[in-house]
Amino acid sequence: MKGLKGLLEENPRLKVFIYAGKGGLGKTTLSAATSVKLSSLGKKTLVFSTDPQASLSDVFEQNVFGKGEVKIAENLYVMEIDADKRIHEYVSSIKKKIIDMYKLDRLPQDIEEYIDSAAAEPAMYESAVYDAMVDVVTEGKYDYYVFDMPPFGHGIRMIAIADVISKWVDKITELRRQAYEYGRVAASLKRSKLTYEDEILQELEYIRGRILKFRDIVMNTETTAFLMVMTPEKMTILDTEKALEMFQSLGLKLTGIVVNQVYPPELASRPDAPSYLKKKVEEQKKYIAEIADKFGKYVIAVTPMLNREPKGLDTLKIVAEELWSPKKRLEDYI
Repeated sequence: MKGLKGLLEENPRLKVFIYAGKGGLGKTTLSAATSVKLSSLGKKTLVFSTDPQASLSDVFEQNVFGKGEVKIAENLYVMEIDADKRIHEYVSSIKKKIIDMYKLDRLPQDIEEYIDSAAAEPAMYESAVYDAMVDVVTEGKYDYYVFDMPPFGHGIRMIAIADVISKWVDKITELRRQAYEYGRVAASLKRSKLTYEDEILQELEYIRGRILKFRDIVMNTETTAFLMVMTPEKMTILDTEKALEMFQSLGLKLTGIVVNQVYPPELASRPDAPSYLKKKVEEQKKYIAEIADKFGKYVIAVTPMLNREPKGLDTLKIVAEELWSPKKRLEDYI
């Protein structure tokens, strides 16, 4: 298995590492461990959490939530976004634009209620975190970016709808330009001045630009490694099969798979090993064999289950080394 070291040797232009998969598989731990390793190479690295269920604060044992880019160690920075705050700021800006556009003293109650209800939609959270993701990558302050993605959902769907939204905005733009031309001609015939300020159109263009930028970051195989996390369990194998089909339909290329939370087989051979542990090891062997058969070409690393929670820099360094240069092949766990 090539590990992260092999990935970088094959493609030295990689600068963005994205960990995706279902919840509870250890994406946050692997994201944190990857950032620890990359920063130890003397590269300025940012690890960014976009998963509402995970917590970089917990893994690093330091409260970084909503505090922007926080330095954890030499060359290592962490950002855990406060999406609720970002949504509040965005909603406030929309309300202000409407008031300014129509020269109102205050926003009508029905419009305000509609905007507030729209802000409560789950997609708003996703939009907020992906918007922040685009911001930090575009700024270009870091050598490497590591993203802990939310479970499959809006993020992947944003790729699917990017072209649809782009074409829709193009159509709206053309219609509004035609309306402008008609208005300009009418104003000329009446010898009056036409003022044309289309803030709605500007907002649509902005939204389209952000979605397309997100898509470009995720789908650029030269600069982005899109990595899936899975565990040796039946449901995870089924989920991974479905995910690969979805990626293929979207034209999204999977860079690699990390098999996480694997019990080392030698544990079961110890005389003092409890029966439940022996059973677990044997069960995992069966699923690892299935993973090797179905996804072997994608697997870049296997990270073993540790005898303690993977928290704090010292423990994360252990995980990081397994990710960077795996000591065992996938077959060694069967």
